[in-house]
Amino acid sequence: MKKIVISIAAIAAFTGSAIAADMAPRYAKAPPPAPVTVYNWTGCYVGGNVGGGWARTDQTRMSRLGVLFPADYGSSDNSQVIGGGQIGCDYQFAGNWVVGIQGMYDYARIGSSHALPAFPTFTSVNETKDVWTVTGRVGYLFVPQLLGYIKGGGAWTRQDNIVVQPSGALSETALGVNRSGWTVGGGLEWMFAPGWSAFAEYNYMDFGRRDVQHISAVTGSGFVAGLPSEVISTRLEVSTATVGVNYKFNFGGPVVARY
Repeated sequence: MKKIVISIAAIAAFTGSAIAADMAPRYAKAPPPAPVTVYNWTGCYVGGNVGGGWARTDQTRMSRLGVLFPADYGSSDNSQVIGGGQIGCDYQFAGNWVVGIQGMYDYARIGSSHALPAFPTFTSVNETKDVWTVTGRVGYLFVPQLLGYIKGGGAWTRQDNIVVQPSGALSETALGVNRSGWTVGGGLEWMFAPGWSAFAEYNYMDFGRRDVQHISAVTGSGFVAGLPSEVISTRLEVSTATVGVNYKFNFGGPVVARY
């Protein structure tokens, strides 16, 4: 009997130890921290944009039929919707700095008109057609996905200038005048998803002043249709405000998750 009691006690002690061992706390490996997204701005991109364009034209007649004959031909400005595309490449360095080069084209038909102060019954009609720019830009990353930047470089456009008589008939024309100048601007670009970014920017373009030879559209008052009539000094300024989206590719390193 004594042996039986001892055996039962031993079994109970062993079982209790096993149960206690099972109930002891178990320690699991801590889960890994959430991945940290690394944004890499190095690489090339292509995209589209849309916005508004403003053009201001200021004119002074310099000569008439080859004779120096200055006259105030006034100024006008107007705005229109523009849109186009851009392509470029960026390089990120020193942590938060980004430099790049960009080419941009915007389709534009920005027209304006005004009466000539020297001859109020006549009207000058001007249309700025299309804008091209090639710029360099320097930017700083305020946070890894938000870039603030400034840009500057060369700008090109074409302009039609015509003078209309009181009857509405053309008096003289200068069509497809190529203009070149400089541009400066700035904006913000936000990388909202791997490979994709959106931007908003403003650009000012100065095409300077150019003496434009006009061709007479009528015969009379000393003018002969098809021959030079007046030289008009024309100053052109253009501003644009656009928003757009870029798709980024061929990056030096992909957007990765780092633990």
